[in-house]
Amino acid sequence: MKVHGYGAVNPQAPVAPIEFERRDVGPKDVKIDILYCGVCHSDIHMVRSEWGPSVYPIVPGHEIVGTITEVGAEVTKFKVGDLAGVGVFVDSCRECPSCKKGQEQYCDEEMTPTYNGYYRDGVTQTFGGYSSTYVIDEAYTLHIPFTKELERVAPLLCAGITTYSPLRYAGVGKGHKVAVLGLGGLGHMAVKFAASFGAEVTMLSTSPSKEADAKALGAHHFALSTDPATMESLKGSFDFILNTVAASHDLNKFLGLLKVEGKMLLVGIPPEAAEVYAATLISKRRSIVGSMIGGIAETQEMLDYCAEHNILSDVEMINMKDVNEAYERVIKSDVKYRFVIDMKSLRD
Repeated sequence: MKVHGYGAVNPQAPVAPIEFERRDVGPKDVKIDILYCGVCHSDIHMVRSEWGPSVYPIVPGHEIVGTITEVGAEVTKFKVGDLAGVGVFVDSCRECPSCKKGQEQYCDEEMTPTYNGYYRDGVTQTFGGYSSTYVIDEAYTLHIPFTKELERVAPLLCAGITTYSPLRYAGVGKGHKVAVLGLGGLGHMAVKFAASFGAEVTMLSTSPSKEADAKALGAHHFALSTDPATMESLKGSFDFILNTVAASHDLNKFLGLLKVEGKMLLVGIPPEAAEVYAATLISKRRSIVGSMIGGIAETQEMLDYCAEHNILSDVEMINMKDVNEAYERVIKSDVKYRFVIDMKSLRD
């Protein structure tokens, strides 16, 4: 089927109107008319081939919420009219140990990305949510347990699960002291989740202007990471640090803030390799734990948790035509805290 969207044709090109083809609805597929799509910093990296060569033309977008308008003959989990979501991936091998454990994001044969990749046939290209519709296997489709403020739900499909998953994996809860490093699209969700789990939350930031926002989001404390005296006073303070920073920074500076057996949960991907002093880890049995989104079951768990506890992303709505301007503002951290595209603007 012919689909209208916005995409780029090379790393230097702006994101602009594009027409492409999606597969027809198969027996186990659902067709989603997209209502909202979040803008993730990953979209910018991949549109511009900053994480290695991208597949062009590229249609970004992996924080998708919409309405199901068609279902395949064998679909059992969804019906026409249901609200549905699509996250960062749309398929996996389904047979490896990770897939069988419900951790499809760690698929041994690699997950099938929502865009900038290929389906399991290795030939058919995936295109993302900056578009009018998406066709996806029901097994990789998410139920949306919200009925309003759906624009604030969309970023949960990436920013939400990216921060929820490591906090759950680490067992964060009452009695723990958690620091969140970086207040942006990921960091603002990390604060909300950590606080809701019962932890005592400190925001670590280089921007003193973010203190009021951090506390409004649920942080109990705010610490300026550029202040040597403050950093000295926080040594050995935290059970966990959730590090969301995607810019180059010195991990050692923050590892020293962890208690004995403290863990740094790493979700940001800086452009350069980090240098870590072994002694900083060994001296207190500290560790660094990487984490990437979550599987389908955990993502559904996260959505259900958010609905139960009224946790939503803080967003700024934009029209489709304004996405290039939004990209520049994301790079400058000039958004509180996630842009979301109103896909009605694509159809107007």
